Amino acid sequence: MQNENPEFEEIKFMGIIPDRYLRDISRSVKRHFRMNGKPEREGKPMNGWLALSPLLLFVCVYLVSSVVAADFYKVPIAAAFLIASAYAIFITRAESTEQKIAVFSEGAGNRNVLLMIWIFILAGAFAGTAKDMGAMDAAVNFTLSILPGKFLYAGLFLASCFISMAIGTSVGTIVALVPMAAGIAVEAGMDIPFVTAIVAGGAFFGDNLSFISDTTIAATRTQGCSMKDKFRVNIGIVAPAAVMVTILYIAYGLSFDAQVSAGAVDGVKLIPYLLVIGLALVGVNVVTVLIIGILSNAVIGFAYGEFSWVDWLASVGGGIGSMGELIIVTMLAGGMLEIIRHNGGLDFIISGLTRRIHGKRGAEFSIAALVSIANLCTANNTIAIITTGRIARDITVKFGLDPRKTASILDTFSCFVQGLIPYGAQILMASGLSGASSISIIGSMYYPFMMGICAVLAVLFRFPRKYS
Repeated sequence: MQNENPEFEEIKFMGIIPDRYLRDISRSVKRHFRMNGKPEREGKPMNGWLALSPLLLFVCVYLVSSVVAADFYKVPIAAAFLIASAYAIFITRAESTEQKIAVFSEGAGNRNVLLMIWIFILAGAFAGTAKDMGAMDAAVNFTLSILPGKFLYAGLFLASCFISMAIGTSVGTIVALVPMAAGIAVEAGMDIPFVTAIVAGGAFFGDNLSFISDTTIAATRTQGCSMKDKFRVNIGIVAPAAVMVTILYIAYGLSFDAQVSAGAVDGVKLIPYLLVIGLALVGVNVVTVLIIGILSNAVIGFAYGEFSWVDWLASVGGGIGSMGELIIVTMLAGGMLEIIRHNGGLDFIISGLTRRIHGKRGAEFSIAALVSIANLCTANNTIAIITTGRIARDITVKFGLDPRKTASILDTFSCFVQGLIPYGAQILMASGLSGASSISIIGSMYYPFMMGICAVLAVLFRFPRKYS
């Protein structure tokens, strides 16, 4: 049968989103506008707030427990997700418990979730072998030798912005830079969560702006505008945020009094990191990049006598093991969010936000709220844009908005939310590679915060004027 949504079909072939989500999104959009915001479901629909309650329960369990314990490190995020997931399965309407678990398992075993888990596994193996081979020490010493101590913060942020802009993926940037940044933090006596947040924040700069980013492709395709036009609008909104954050990091660096001494730099041991960054810059798939990085660690490690065959296997296993909780959290989050979607949580949000819109500012804010809440429920900014893109396009036409501005709003607000949720792939990856808790990293994510503020001001003050 011919696909009724050619734009979604094109995105599907690009590998951004599975067929199942495309069908659900297409049906959801049609239902919304045909039923005046009331989703069409078989049987009696579940109350919207009840459908969203697993996500609310997770937030309450994690935050309240951490506040009571007065320590966010003491509460495993996996435990909070387990409680919320069990509750989600319990409230789901199905003929049997087996069917409820099948819905959960469909989300936990989603293609995107499994791909992310493979990346986590390979990233852990790369980080573990790079550390034991001596690549991390070499990278730390090299960075300390070329960056004055007072400009380390700003230098790391700008490096992360540049690499993410070039490779179009925040996850790939975090994989490449966070282990090195964490090593620099230890060597220089810096706060590890703060330094990790610098790199993770810069990674969202490119995720939001890059021409090859999935979010850019999804936003422009759903709104029917070109990437270069969306870039012009987007850079006008987020460039002030990047400049202000860079100035802030320079100011922080001026008060950094620690004496940083760099050790000897072994250039050969830098090759794995240079390979990872270089191959990512030319567009090689992140899985292939990590495999090449792991193999290069092995070759150099064997040549230098840093480890034997058994030692190398132990390094691989140790690196993978360090990602164990991260993998479990990813699967639990995928399953729980699939149940929320299945129970109509996203339909409820969409119908509520689009019921009463007045004026262009209200229309733009409704689009921002739609994609933000969808991102909270899916923990994936690309999926959030695809889910709400067609509705945003109809709102754009109805209220005479500029589709280039709408595409920028979709991308910017989704990246803003993605950078501030403790169960997002980027924060979980940064946490797993640095050893810092997700919450401690989020507290120092200055760029996403500033990006969100600039995006809100752009809507309030109709900026950029040309596209408003």
